[in-house]
Amino acid sequence: MVELWEAIADNFPELASGYWLTVRTVTISFVIALVIGTAVALLRIAPTRVLRAIGTVYVEVFRGLPLLVLLIMAFSGLRRAGVPITATVAGPATLGLYTAAYVAEILRSGFFAVGKGQREASLSLGLDGGQTMRHVVLPQAFRTVIPPLASLTVAMIKNSAIIGGSLLATQDLLKEARIEVGASGNATPLFFWAAVGYLTLTVGATVIARRLETRYAVRR
Repeated sequence: MVELWEAIADNFPELASGYWLTVRTVTISFVIALVIGTAVALLRIAPTRVLRAIGTVYVEVFRGLPLLVLLIMAFSGLRRAGVPITATVAGPATLGLYTAAYVAEILRSGFFAVGKGQREASLSLGLDGGQTMRHVVLPQAFRTVIPPLASLTVAMIKNSAIIGGSLLATQDLLKEARIEVGASGNATPLFFWAAVGYLTLTVGATVIARRLETRYAVRR
């Protein structure tokens, strides 16, 4: 126990810096995933075959490739192509685009959970297709899929650890722990505190999601 407290006391600034970088990475990735995922979900249910095909290709590509491969392509590949992208940009962007494919499929199931009669009723009241989607379908779809989105957010937090361990080597929580382990050779307490850091994020996300579900989820 003493060793654990000594490890956090000696390495707190580095671990705290890595923790907040992980928080920032996850936050940016979540926003990207939610925005792009919503757009792709709308493509997946579009009345036009071409739009549906675009959405399908996006989902299949990003779900079919490992996150590590996408990270290498986004950073090393783009830099070799002359695009001056940084690791702090490539990491969150790639994680967000990768997660967006799963968000799209979750939201698509939420769209189909909204009764057809509600769409027809909104159209009969004078709303057009876009207004019906924005004011009737989307709000209910998001409320329906709060639990699976929460599970996906927890998975995204854990997937963020891949960024620091990949070619990008950003100074996130796990990377900082590995650096301090290399310097001190004291692996167990440092990785313990790294695990605690990730646990606070996943538990925090779960608690927030449960409160949102209690308040907003559709009861059937």
